[in-house]
Amino acid sequence: MNHKLVLHILGLILRVEAVLMLPAMVIGFATGGGDGKAFLISGLITLAVGQLLSMLPSKGSKMQARDGFAAVALCWIVLSLFGALPYVLSGVLPNYADAVFETVSGFTTTGATVFTFIEGQPLGVLFWRAQTQWMGGMGVLVLALALVPKLGEGSVYLMRAESPGPIKSKLTPRVNDTAKILYSIYIGLTVAEVLCLRLAGMPWFDCVIHAFTTISTGGFSVKNASIAAYGSLTVEWIIIVFMFLSGINFALLFYAIRRNYRAVFESEELRSYTIMTVAAAGLIVLDLVFHASWALDARTVTDSVFQVVTLMTTTGYMTYDYVLWPTFSQVVLILVMFAGGCAGSTAGGIKQIRVVLLFKNLRREVHRILHPRVVTTLKSDGDRVDEPILSGITLFFFAYILLLLLGTLVVAWDDVGFTAAFTASLTCISNVGPAFDTLGPTGNFFALSNVSKIFLSINMLLGRLEIMPLLLLLFPSLWKKR
Repeated sequence: MNHKLVLHILGLILRVEAVLMLPAMVIGFATGGGDGKAFLISGLITLAVGQLLSMLPSKGSKMQARDGFAAVALCWIVLSLFGALPYVLSGVLPNYADAVFETVSGFTTTGATVFTFIEGQPLGVLFWRAQTQWMGGMGVLVLALALVPKLGEGSVYLMRAESPGPIKSKLTPRVNDTAKILYSIYIGLTVAEVLCLRLAGMPWFDCVIHAFTTISTGGFSVKNASIAAYGSLTVEWIIIVFMFLSGINFALLFYAIRRNYRAVFESEELRSYTIMTVAAAGLIVLDLVFHASWALDARTVTDSVFQVVTLMTTTGYMTYDYVLWPTFSQVVLILVMFAGGCAGSTAGGIKQIRVVLLFKNLRREVHRILHPRVVTTLKSDGDRVDEPILSGITLFFFAYILLLLLGTLVVAWDDVGFTAAFTASLTCISNVGPAFDTLGPTGNFFALSNVSKIFLSINMLLGRLEIMPLLLLLFPSLWKKR
């Protein structure tokens, strides 16, 4: 590993984080909530460490794939450790394990929280919670690539390691230009949602917070009851639309803006995402009407669609406590938590493209047994999928299930019950947010032990970075000097 180059990138990212603490600091001082000083001190510490690291000589160093993966994994860990400082210094979360859990949940856009009461927190803290999700949604290193003119020829490895999905593609030949396009779409969606929510009657501060946490598919709210607190079908449908858009591959949104509608409509992943959303919502409506005696009206349809979209896109908002729904509906929601959104979006989960290719590969293996002499290749959107990609998807799925079960085992030590332990592990590895049972949408993760919180924090990072970048840190050969 090129240690100096990786440390230089760490320093750059910490300096970006320090600057991004300024809005929360200003809000803290302006509102007199007592958190302004905490953000000032945290920002200065982060800036000082970042400045020291970025001063390390790295000119002429060439980045390789292993450097990119190591830099991404270490950046997310360091960002979380320093991003937790405002929570501790302001006194809102004096336990550092709680602060790290909340910060990791923010940066990974998971939305799981240890706060037992949201509405009483200082506004600067609430803004920082939402901003960490917005920063992490598109990727902190993608943001750095958009802001910094040049991080070297190897910057493609940074984007490749941080961008979700098995198949990577650049929208333009230059990585920096691709990053700028992605963030332009990201900012455009955020501004559009702010304006729509404001027109629906939501206060300005709430509009910004919910736009940040919708477009990033994060789910942190400023209300204890989440979106249900507003009691507005208009607000809920605005958020449904923007959650759904944020779960789509941003490359497809770019093609739609460029009026390349053929590429959009031919996307198998988008078809799978749309069909699964409609089917899951329809099944829950039927279940609520026939098994729970709900009326077939706008409220039933809205609650069903909202909960499917919020969990499939791994946002994690709430309009109704789905733990009270029939078992069939809860199972449907768990299945969409597994699947997640599209690759190249801000959503988590396994990703729709992997689900599609896993089913295609299963069908091919059955066909191979029946016709052993026939050679078949898998295609996605008309393009051939190479065997290493299919092998990588299979290995990812195995690692995902292994980490899910390991997380369940760790949380089960807290004796919270199997449903709570399993879904807590699932919601963290899939970056969803709320779990089921006592850790459902009306609960929180505060009562878990520090060991469980730390392990779930690691699971959240593994889920956001899609396992491999973080897993590579465990191999001694990575750390050898080049």
